[in-house]
Amino acid sequence: MSSQLTCVGWVGRGVAKETPDKVELSPEELQRIIAETKAELGERACGDDEEEDEGIAGEQELSDSPAEDAQVPKDENEEGREEDDELAEYGLDKYDDEDTVASNLGDSLAGLTVYSSNAEDPYITIKDTDQYEREDFQIKPNDNLILTGRAEKDCCNLEIYVYNSEENSLYVHHDILLPAYPLCVEWLNFDPNPTETYVNYAAVGNMTPQIDVWDLDVVDCLEPAFSLGSKKASKKKKKSKKAAAAEPIEGHTDAVLDLSWNRLVRNILASGSADETVILWDLSQCKPATTLHRHTDKVQTLAFHPFEAQTLISGSYDKTTVLYDCRSPDSCRTWRFSGQVERLAWNHFSPCNFLASTEDGFVYCLDARSDKPLFTLKAHDEEVSGLVLSSQIKGCLVTSSSDKHVKVWDILGNKPNLVHSRDMKMGVLFCASCCPDLPFVYAFGGQRDGLRVWDISDVAAVAEVFGSRERLVVNTASEASSSAGSADMEVS
Repeated sequence: MSSQLTCVGWVGRGVAKETPDKVELSPEELQRIIAETKAELGERACGDDEEEDEGIAGEQELSDSPAEDAQVPKDENEEGREEDDELAEYGLDKYDDEDTVASNLGDSLAGLTVYSSNAEDPYITIKDTDQYEREDFQIKPNDNLILTGRAEKDCCNLEIYVYNSEENSLYVHHDILLPAYPLCVEWLNFDPNPTETYVNYAAVGNMTPQIDVWDLDVVDCLEPAFSLGSKKASKKKKKSKKAAAAEPIEGHTDAVLDLSWNRLVRNILASGSADETVILWDLSQCKPATTLHRHTDKVQTLAFHPFEAQTLISGSYDKTTVLYDCRSPDSCRTWRFSGQVERLAWNHFSPCNFLASTEDGFVYCLDARSDKPLFTLKAHDEEVSGLVLSSQIKGCLVTSSSDKHVKVWDILGNKPNLVHSRDMKMGVLFCASCCPDLPFVYAFGGQRDGLRVWDISDVAAVAEVFGSRERLVVNTASEASSSAGSADMEVS
């Protein structure tokens, strides 16, 4: 499997520490982490052994034919001989033999000159590399962070990029080794410790039932700031119903597919899972507050309303979207679509409206108070994996798809028009996100070529349509408030 970017998210300017902290582990802490890792690896090995035992019978059936068995060693021997022939020309079998040709040590050092410092060496043009490293390590007030989940064959990482539009710079500041394949990432600024007033965290959902929350202001961290749920939940669900009743599971029992943090009630995080449930987590207790069972298949996407703290929408493989009032979870509203729901997005310029995309390439715009869509758009030939409204430009919608294209739409007045389409040359596109501070700058992740940041205003057609359109800066109630807030808009 080549390197893939499975999820992407932005962090606003002025949020990160100017100089991030570096982890310094004591010997006791290092021993504890090693012991916990060994125990976890041992549990995984036991689980793998059980799965192998279940498959023994199937393997025995495949070995019933003696003729096929006799051919296998022959093929392997032929392949081995071919490899030996190819490597023979390099003489690797004599690699460790001593060279009989004597050489004078002085001859080999004749042209070697050693300088006492870089300042004296004429071939080194950058005399002090530490200064450049210090500058790259510091986060400037006009820097944005971009969070990406990268999955490779041997490991998975959460990469933290620094993007500066004024300097036109983009680089990886640091990365965090993840325990499993990342599926979603969500920034948040709440810590269960009441003494922490403001933090810079990223919650990551992965192929396990556990949600890990990482501190972005700490470099080289080996474990999350805190976690929600348990990785063992997926093993527990294999037990009998009596055992499950005796040991209730706090959290999900399958992979976490999407996350949404409530910016108005900061201690609430919503998660959607392949176990067909939506959980509202109380971050102050690190426990589920409510579990919602309204879907009959995997919950692929969900989003809190930007201005109404109690309102949440979720979309599922069961081809439905459900609108919840979290004050009374039993009351909800459901819409059914033509395909599995891929992404959902609230229209922060029309707070009663939201957008939904499906696996068959459609985008729907709906009014939460009505059953019929305001418009239906055949946006792509395949599933619409990215559905993002500009953070400040009204009517500017960007979609990305498995058909490898990104499209820019003008949906002002609920009359969608295609403004621009581009093949990103990244293979299948998995995710998209808009910068909160720069309304024309989007980040994309896909099957190959890593992170791609694109300022769509560089396209003449986009600049012509949206360049003169007023920018609306959305102001929600203070994020430090623990109650639902109001919102207004400022024109700039």
